[in-house]
Amino acid sequence: MGGDGYSDALQNVNGKLRDFNADALNEELKYYSSVLARLLEIDPEDLTPTHQIDHRVMKAQLTFLIHAIDKLRLHERAIESYIVEPVNGVMGQLQQLQALSGGLFGTKEEWNLIVKRVQAIPSYLATAKENLQTGITHGNLPDWRKIQRDGIDGSNAAAAFFVKDLPGYAEKFLGDRPFAGSILADLNNAVTDAAEAYNDLGAFLEEHFDLNDHTDHFAIGEKEYQKRIVNNFGLTQPISELFDYGNDQTVYYENKMFETAEQIAEENSLGLNFSTDEEKRVSTRTVFEFLQQTAPQDDEQLLELYQQITNAAVLYGREQNLFDIPEDYKIDIVYTPEVLRSSLFAAYIPAPPFKSGAVGQFMVTPTENDPAKLAENSPSKITAVAVHEGFPGHDWHFKFMAENVGAISNIRWLPIGSVQDELAMWSDSMGAEGWAHYSEELMAEPSSDSPLGFYTTETYVSFLQQAIWRAARVRVDIGIHTGRMSYDNAVDYFCKHVLFYPDARANADTDPKAKALFEQADREIYRYSKWPTQAITYNLSKNAVLNLRDAYKAKMGKQYVKRDFHEKVMLQGTISPEFYRDVFLGK
Repeated sequence: MGGDGYSDALQNVNGKLRDFNADALNEELKYYSSVLARLLEIDPEDLTPTHQIDHRVMKAQLTFLIHAIDKLRLHERAIESYIVEPVNGVMGQLQQLQALSGGLFGTKEEWNLIVKRVQAIPSYLATAKENLQTGITHGNLPDWRKIQRDGIDGSNAAAAFFVKDLPGYAEKFLGDRPFAGSILADLNNAVTDAAEAYNDLGAFLEEHFDLNDHTDHFAIGEKEYQKRIVNNFGLTQPISELFDYGNDQTVYYENKMFETAEQIAEENSLGLNFSTDEEKRVSTRTVFEFLQQTAPQDDEQLLELYQQITNAAVLYGREQNLFDIPEDYKIDIVYTPEVLRSSLFAAYIPAPPFKSGAVGQFMVTPTENDPAKLAENSPSKITAVAVHEGFPGHDWHFKFMAENVGAISNIRWLPIGSVQDELAMWSDSMGAEGWAHYSEELMAEPSSDSPLGFYTTETYVSFLQQAIWRAARVRVDIGIHTGRMSYDNAVDYFCKHVLFYPDARANADTDPKAKALFEQADREIYRYSKWPTQAITYNLSKNAVLNLRDAYKAKMGKQYVKRDFHEKVMLQGTISPEFYRDVFLGK
C-alpha cells in the first residue's frame, strides 16, 4: 500500500489483491529462491556497513517467505488473511485518497482502482476456498477458534463493510462530481458481488469444518518458534531462557506496580493491605478503581485528554533535549473510523513513507459516552498509551523516518509476508513496536525535576500496566506455541499478572467485572495464538534498544548525546536492533 509513491510503475497495484493461486505461488517461490541464490553469492564483507545490514535483512526476509510457502504452506490455513486483506487494502486506499476542496477526496483514477480491487474479491475468495480445501486434505488445519471468529464471524463483518460502509464513504467522498454516478454504479455492483463471495466463504467454512471439534491447532512447536526468532529477529537465546525471562520481567514490573499502588493507597488514606500476594492483587485493583475517578465524562473530553497528554509529552521532549523537534511538529488525534472501532482501542496508522504530504493518523475509539468504557480512560490508564502511539512513539518515529526517507534503505520499509495478520514475518514490529515501548520507558526515566520523568505517580501506573502486559506476552506467547502452556493456562496467567484477578475464570459466571476481565484475557491470548512471535517483539526489542544505548554510551564516553543516539536508531528503519547492533557500534 502506497507503493505508487515510490514508483509510478506500482500505481496499478492499488487495484489488485495478492494472487494465492497455486501457479502464482510457485512463481513467487521461484522468484524468491533465485533472488536468494544471487544474494548469497555476495560476500557481506565486500559491502559497506549499511549494505551489510541490508544483506542480512534481505536474507532473513527471503528465507521466511520461501519457508512459509514451500514448507509451512501457510496459505492452506490462512483464514484470517483471506478475510482481512481485501478490507485492509481498501481501507488503506481510502486513507491515501488525495484531499480536494469542499471536503471531497480522491481522483477518478484513484476511485477506479478502488472499484477494481473490490471487483477482484470474488475470484480472490474462490482461490481461498480452494487452498483451504487443500489444507483439509493435507491435515493442515486452522485452529477451531479461528474458523469461527475470523472465518465465519469475520466473513459476516466483511460483507457488512462492503455493502454498508464502503458505499457510504464513496458517496461522501465523491460528492456530485461528473464521474461520481458511474463510479458509484460500478462500486455498488462490485460490493454486492464481494458481499456474496464473503457469505459463500462463511457457508463453506461451516460446511467443511467440524465446529464441534475443539482440537487446538495454533501451536507452531519449539523448533519452528526457535527458527523464527533466529531468522526473523536475529535473536540467539534458547527458547527455555526466553520463557523464564518473560516471567522474570513480568514479576519485576508487577512488584513495581504493587509498590506504586501501595504508595497511592497511603497518600489517599484508602486503608488497603499489601501483606500477602492475594491482598496485593485485590488492593491494586481497588487502586485502579480509585484512579478511574479522574476519567473523562464524555468522548469530547476523552479526545481532549489525549491531546493534552501528547502536547505535554512533546513539551517535555523539548525541555529534556531528547530529540531535535521542529517548532511546527504537532499530533492530530482523530476518532477511529467506524469499521475499525470493534478491534481498536487507540492506534497509530502510519502514512505511506514515499508519498509526499501524506500524514499518519493517531486514532482513538470513542466510547459512545458509555460510563464504564470512559472509566477505563483515566490518565492513569492512557498516558503511556498516548506516549506509545503519539510522542515519542509511533507518530514521532514514522514522521521522522518519512522526513528522512532517502537516508533509510528501501529494503527496510517492507513488512514481509503481510501487513498485520497470520502471514506476517513481524520483523518490522521489532523496529516499530520496540521503539514505541522504549519510548514509554524513556519518558519514565528520572529527570532533574521528577524521579518518574514525564509521569506523575498516578500516571506512572499506566506505564507499569503497559510494561507488565508486554512482559507477560513473552511468557504466554512462547508458552502456548511451544507446548509449555495450554490456551487456558495462558488466559489464567494473563488474568493473574496483567489484570490482577487470578480468580477471574472461576468468578466469571457470577461477577460482571470478573467476566469482563476474563473475556479481555481471552481476546488477548486468541490474538497471540494467531500471530506467533508478534507479541514478544515489544519487550524484547525495547530492551535491545536499552542495551544498545548502554553499549553506545560506553563507546562514546563524554561525546555521548542522547538525542544523537535516538536519531541514529530511528534512521535504521523498522528492523530488529539485532540486525544493526554490530554495525551501529562500529564492530
